Amino acid sequence: MKREQTIRAAVECVGVGLHSAAPVHMRILPAPAGSGIKFRRVDLDGFEVEAISRNVARVSYATSLMKKGVLISTTEHLLSAFIGTGIDNAIVELDNLELPILDGSARPFVELIEKAGIRKQRRPRTYLRIGRELELREGNKFIAVYPSDSYSVSYTIDFPHPLIGKETYRVDLQDENYLREIASARTFGSREDEQAMRNMGLIRGASRDNCIVLTRKGIENPPLRFPDEFVRHKVLDLIGDLALLGKQILGNIVADRAGHAMHTALVSRLLRDRTLWEEATVDEELRPPSPGLRALAAQTV
Repeated sequence: MKREQTIRAAVECVGVGLHSAAPVHMRILPAPAGSGIKFRRVDLDGFEVEAISRNVARVSYATSLMKKGVLISTTEHLLSAFIGTGIDNAIVELDNLELPILDGSARPFVELIEKAGIRKQRRPRTYLRIGRELELREGNKFIAVYPSDSYSVSYTIDFPHPLIGKETYRVDLQDENYLREIASARTFGSREDEQAMRNMGLIRGASRDNCIVLTRKGIENPPLRFPDEFVRHKVLDLIGDLALLGKQILGNIVADRAGHAMHTALVSRLLRDRTLWEEATVDEELRPPSPGLRALAAQTV
C-alpha cells in the first residue's frame, strides 16, 4: 500500500516574487503524517495558511491563498513539485508574501526536494478517486475530470503567436513522467503586455532569467527547453492548482484554455459534491530503481 511521504531534512532558498518583486527566504521542513501542506509566515509570528481550497484568494495570473488577511502568493509551482515528487506533508516557511519564482519552472523546487531526501511515513496515502465525470464550461474555456485508475492530464492552449498557436499535451503522472516532461517548463509572458501588467501591480519581478519573454515574432531568451514548453507549463500550473484538493487524484483531467480560475473552480466543485468521488488507497507497485530526481530533471535542458 502506498504511504504518505515528507522530506527528510530542511532545505532553503532565496529569490524574488514574480509579481511583487519582493525578496523572500523560503524553507521547506518535514511535517507529520496527515498534516498536509502548510505555509508559515515567519515574518508574521509564524501564522499558518493551509494549502487547501477554502483558503484560495486570488486566481487571475497566479494562485494565491489567504487566511484571516494573511496572504501567500503564487503557490502553484511549489505545489506542483510536491505532487510530482510525491510529497504529502510539508511546512513551507516564508518571510514575505510571495513564493520565489526562481527560474520560472518547478525544477528548482524538485531539486530542493531531492537535496532534502524523501521519507516514507506510516500513514497510508488516501487518494481522491473520481467516480463520475464533471465538466465546466465558460465561453470557449473548458475543464473536466473523468474516472480513471491513474492521474493523467491533457491540456490544450491556443495563443495568437507564431511560436505557440494551438498546442496540446497529455501526461500520465506515474513513474517519473512529471520530472521528465513537466517540471522544467517555464512560465511565459509577452513584452507587448509588460507595461499594462506592471501598471496592474503584476510581473514586477519578471525577467529573462525567470520566464520566457515573447516578442511579436519570437522570444528574447532562447532556446526553449521543449518545442511545446508553453502548454507543458500550463500542465504544471494545473497540477499545482489541483493540489488544493488536499489529496492526489485518481482521474483524467482534460482542459482547454482553462487558466487558474477554472482550475480552482474545478477543485471547489469537486469538494462540494461528494457523490463525484470517494477516498481510496492504492497498492504499492514494484518499480525499477529511480535514476534520481536531479538526473531526470537535467535531461530536459
